[in-house]
Amino acid sequence: MSAEDLERYETEIELQLYKEYKDVQAMFRYVVETERRFYLANDVQLDVRNEGGRTWFELVLNDAWVWDMYRPARFVTNVKVLSFKDVNVEELPGKEL
Repeated sequence: MSAEDLERYETEIELQLYKEYKDVQAMFRYVVETERRFYLANDVQLDVRNEGGRTWFELVLNDAWVWDMYRPARFVTNVKVLSFKDVNVEELPGKEL
């Protein structure tokens, strides 16, 4: 497989992942972004920890979807994330009836 073939393959997988994200986004309440991953979740618990002068974030997500093109199963029941970098949690707008 050439470098061009690999790049084309990754671009195709990324496009499929984006389409999946658009399809499932309405099923979730929150968007969570960390340095390494992007998540959709229905329940988010965020704790800011400070130990030894270092601040870090502990996230627990329930009923989540993970943006990761190398992951075979993107829907997960529970996720625990630890990060020393910024974490962004955004509540998605509710559905109008």
